[in-house]
Amino acid sequence: MYTDWNSILSTKRNVAAVSNFAEGSTTGKEFLSSFANTSGSGTVRTLLRERGVTGARVLAKRALSRR
Repeated sequence: MYTDWNSILSTKRNVAAVSNFAEGSTTGKEFLSSFANTSGSGTVRTLLRERGVTGARVLAKRALSRR
């Protein structure tokens, strides 16, 4: 599955949410709720569903380091 990290990391608010999730400050449910009613909500929901919380954290760390 391809995750469009450009759409997820499009705003400072979203970057902060991904950063908090990657470092373990927020849970998967809190991470998902921070993207509610945004254009990236479907992508985040699919990411958590297919990879799980642990896998999504790993991918979030990689996306932030490569940004």
